[in-house]
Order: sequence, then C-alpha cells, then structure tokens
Amino acid sequence: MDSNFDQLRYRDREEAGKILGTRIPARFHTANTVVLALPRGGVPVGFEVARALDAPLDAFVVRKLGAPRQPELAIGAIASGGYEVLNRPLIAHLGISELEIAKIFDRETNELHRREAAYRDDRPATEVRGHTVILVDDGLATGFTMKAAIMAIRDQGAARLVVAVPVGPLDTCEEIARLADTLICPLQPTHFEAVGLWYDKFPPTSDDEVRECLMANHAHVSRGGHEPWR
Repeated sequence: MDSNFDQLRYRDREEAGKILGTRIPARFHTANTVVLALPRGGVPVGFEVARALDAPLDAFVVRKLGAPRQPELAIGAIASGGYEVLNRPLIAHLGISELEIAKIFDRETNELHRREAAYRDDRPATEVRGHTVILVDDGLATGFTMKAAIMAIRDQGAARLVVAVPVGPLDTCEEIARLADTLICPLQPTHFEAVGLWYDKFPPTSDDEVRECLMANHAHVSRGGHEPWR
C-alpha cells in the first residue's frame, strides 16, 4: 500500500492526477492496462493518470446511497450492472425502512443510467475482462462507492485491479487495500474529515467536463497514442 508522500495537500484535481500518474509502478505501463474513473470528480484525476500511462480512459458510474434525512451520510452504494453495497448495521441504527431504501435505490439507479448515457455518446463500455484496471477517484471517504466499483469490476473479469486515489483516511485505505490487488494512495491522513479539505481548489465537476476528458482521451487513443497530447 503506497502512502509515502512529502506534501500535505494538492493544488487541484489535475495536479493530483499527475502525481498519481508518477506513482503507478512500471509493471502496469502496458497495452493491457485501462483506466476507469468514478464520475464526476474522479474523471479529471483519471484523465491525467491515463495520459501518464498512455492508456484508454472510461467513466465507471457509481452512485452513493445517502440516508433519507442525511444525504451526505452513505448507507451504501450502487455500480453499473446492478451491484450494490449496503451498510446494514448503519441502516438498522438509523431505523431506515426497506421502503425508504427502495426509493433511494430507484432514484440513484435512474441517475446512474442517465450518466452512463450522457458520458459515452453511444460508445460501448470499455472491456475489462483480462485487463489490468486502474480504478481512480479524487479521494476516498467511507469507501462505499469504491467497494461497489471493485465488486462490479471483479465480476466483469478484470485480471488485476489497482485502486489509485490521491487521498483517503488511513482506516478506509486499509480496508480498500484488502479488496484490491494494489492500492496507491499517497496521502493517508489520520484526521481526515472530508476529501475537499485536502485540495486548494475543489470545485464541482460538471457533466461537460467529464465528457471533454473522455472525448480527448478517446481521440488520442483512436490515433494510436504515443504522441504529445493537446
């Protein structure tokens, strides 16, 4: 688990992605490697990682399931293909009913499908079976969205799964490291609070920005790569 780092925060997602790109071991710099980034904020980070590896980039849509009266509190997550992770002890503690969970699930599933359609412009999802997958986000908090993504990508037959994130709390990183083949997370603070606190600039990422990153990568890969990016 990579956690040796000599700075305390990142300027923005672009810098975080560039730093992550330098931390990917040489053994993953192959034609068999693909980068999947969690929208929205993970995609600008993943773009820089894909550029460093000269690898294809795609969005892998995961949606947090927020508690009914505390939407920022994750009670679970869903990922493409119908995969879900639920925090049953927390759900029981909060007294959330199965009907409430079903309503949240339906709402977030609709948004997941909307984003998949919006980001790819009818392009098929990137094939992961037999590939090394670098799974990227702009940071870990509870880790529920990342867990759902890991489950889904494992089930799709990835040969090797590397989770690469700029920052995450130590306990969450240890948990994710047990699920992935490799975890790369340069900054693992003991006192974490929130992902955005570890960036100087952390504005919301728009759907348009996600599409621009994916289109730029797709155009580069379609040309055969191995040339300066725009």
